[in-house]
Amino acid sequence: MIEIKVPARICFYGDHQDYLGLPVIAGTIDRFINLRATPNSNKQYLLKLLDLNEETSISLDDDLKAIQPDDYFRSVMSVLKKEGFQFDQGYDIEISGNIPVNAGLSSSSALVVAWIRFLVATQDKSDDISNYQIGRWAYEAEVLFFDQPGGLMDQYTIAQKGLIYIDTQSGESTRLSADMGKLLVAESGVPKKTLEVLKNARVYQQRAVDAVKKVHSEFELEQASLADYEAYFDLVPEELQGYWYAAVYNYHITLEAKKELLTANPDAQVLGDLMNRHQIILQNQIQNTPLEMVEMMDAAREAGAVGAKIIGSGGGGCMVAMVTDDIAEKVKQAFLDKGAKAVYEVELTS
Repeated sequence: MIEIKVPARICFYGDHQDYLGLPVIAGTIDRFINLRATPNSNKQYLLKLLDLNEETSISLDDDLKAIQPDDYFRSVMSVLKKEGFQFDQGYDIEISGNIPVNAGLSSSSALVVAWIRFLVATQDKSDDISNYQIGRWAYEAEVLFFDQPGGLMDQYTIAQKGLIYIDTQSGESTRLSADMGKLLVAESGVPKKTLEVLKNARVYQQRAVDAVKKVHSEFELEQASLADYEAYFDLVPEELQGYWYAAVYNYHITLEAKKELLTANPDAQVLGDLMNRHQIILQNQIQNTPLEMVEMMDAAREAGAVGAKIIGSGGGGCMVAMVTDDIAEKVKQAFLDKGAKAVYEVELTS
């Protein structure tokens, strides 16, 4: 029997930055996808998705040439076959978990990483393949294979676990202090619009940067200072100026958060303030936060939350709040009173 357990992730700083080649700070939490596999003699993978009450099967002889959109099981197999993997033993596989689906905690990427770890285990290669490589394969299978607009943050974070700063150009990760204080996740109950939000944010931010580069070809976003925002502001079309602000200021918020999280005792108030500044940009410039969720987070802060932000691409889904022990219950109730579907404490995993 093969058993795999893979965590969910939260992006704390740097949302909508990874596809611009800018860094992110994200961490894995104690919500999981669980996979259990038992060998069979059927020459197929029989997949039971317990939480969805669905079953599907993949023949080991599948040529993987007609893969439907979002069929990550087969896209992973296609990526790994090109790496020399051979699939010759069937398995009965049960998959379950407690990560809310389509809610911003990256349940799909967790599933992809779990599936890759399972297939790696079937090849007896678990000790030979790095977490970085697993993250890379997951990114190829989920994003590049289907030409989706997302970046690599989800896959790299989930594969490597812990709280990390990811240089999204090189893929290199820096481990950070795992002390973010007490964290609450609130499920808004508002459905996400992942691809629509991602596409708009990516396209409009890139257009804003391109407008600057058209005049100053030497400009590099990763070298941008806050002074550059003002210096190049008039070069950006009016309808893109908010996205120009987001690209530059979110980048520097991430750098400030990294600096704080590299200290021996990170200051929760500093981290919370940076989280709130990030959220203001997400809701005002990126425009990825529905009004209902803005009101929920405002109520959480009024109840004492140090910081609060939407999780994931936005358009709906979950929120995270930094709290202290003495006001955790009060913040939970504030979320619920404003219509949150569920609120629970989570911890960073390593």
